[in-house]
Formats: sequence, structure tokens, C-alpha cells
Amino acid sequence: MRRTMVAGNWKMHGTRASVAELINGLRHLALPSGVDVAVFPSCLHINQVVDGLKGKSIQVGAQNSAIEPMQGALTGEISPSQLVDAGCAYVLVGHSERRLLMEERDGTLNRKFAAAQACGLVPVLCIGETLEQRESGKTLEVVSRQLGSIIEELGVGAFAKAVIAYEPVWAIGTGLTATPQQAQDVHAAIRAQLAAENSEVAQGVRLLYGGSVKAANAVELFGMPDIDGGLIGGASLNADEFGAICRAAGN
Repeated sequence: MRRTMVAGNWKMHGTRASVAELINGLRHLALPSGVDVAVFPSCLHINQVVDGLKGKSIQVGAQNSAIEPMQGALTGEISPSQLVDAGCAYVLVGHSERRLLMEERDGTLNRKFAAAQACGLVPVLCIGETLEQRESGKTLEVVSRQLGSIIEELGVGAFAKAVIAYEPVWAIGTGLTATPQQAQDVHAAIRAQLAAENSEVAQGVRLLYGGSVKAANAVELFGMPDIDGGLIGGASLNADEFGAICRAAGN
């Protein structure tokens, strides 16, 4: 049985003061017992968040990590081993903003995925299509290629210790949201692609939906059979809204 997961991606937001306020709000949330909850602050605030959430059933992840697992001479990068030492359990890999704006390619993301797992981090692989790709009917082609790159390089077994987040790029931060059925169709295709390689892995991996998820639409989205929770952007910066989404996942 797959446990539902709700993860908050804080992106490039937060000061020490605002993060302290958000931590305080998170500490006072009543979270459902059947939902795994995680937050992904900027790297500057990981230590503050880990310390501030001690004793609370909220795990911490990083938004990015290096292509090499251990410490070394990669100026400006943070290794997965350093993230584990700081208290992280997860790391995002391949978020659309890094694919599109930082021009990270599949080969680089494969290395990041492998490096994270080598240190015990759980990678959250982000995949999804742009509006142009959806309108031209290429959604499943794009998602399949992004997923297939990991399968070809590392084998489908790599997803036994990973999470996949489907985030249509056109719905990130725009206020637009895929309909529950649109999201379900893509999630079902992702699971089918994995099942063609290994049915046990396919049934066990958690598939999250991301793209303007709010408390108002969370129940219907999370009610779809192949949607196992959400990767939440802007709404995760408000503790009350984030808590409402977590409770929706628990229902």
C-alpha cells in the first residue's frame, strides 16, 4: 500500500525571520497520521528548518544537489553526502525550472539522481511538459522520454527508492491546474511505463502531482487512483494552507 505524500517546495523564498515564522506555523499543525510530509527550503535555511522541526513528523529535503555524491572540488555545489549530514531525507531532481532555465539535461540529471541514492537520499524526479508540448499532443512523449532516461541509465529498479512528481510546466505558478482526469491520465501512463519493466516497482512508487495545488482542489486531485499526493509550490509557504492540503491527502 502506497503512503500518500505531500511535499512543499519553498523555491527561492525565505529569510531567517520568515522561515522562523513558517516553522512555528508548521509546528502547530495537526497532521494526518497516514501522510508523509516533507518541506524543501532553500539550502541556506536547511539547518534552521531541520533544527526547528525536531520532534515534528515533517521531513526535510533539498531543492538541488551535485552530480558527485561526496565532498570535493565542485565550487558552489552541495554534495548529497553534505545534505544527509545536514539532516535531509529527500532531494528534488529535474524540476522544470532547472531543466528550462538552468538548461540541465537528462545526462546531468541521471548523475544527480544516482549520486543522491548513493548517499541514501531519496530523489524526487520531476517530469512534465510545457504548454506548447501539451497543445501539440506531445505530453506523453515528453514525460516518457524524461522517465525513460533514468530507466535506460540506471534501470527501473532505481525507482524502488525514489518518488516521481508529474508537474505540467504550464501549471506551475500560473494558477492553472490540470483537471484531475488530465493529471490521472498522465500518472497512469507513467505507472504503465514502469510496469512494462517491473510491475512491483510500478505499484510501489509514489507519483505526486504538482502544479498550482491548493486546499480547494487537493481532495479531488488526490482522489485519483494513481495520484499519491502532491508537490506543492506557493501554497506551501502558508502553514495553514499547507496543513489543509495535508489533511486533504489524509482523506
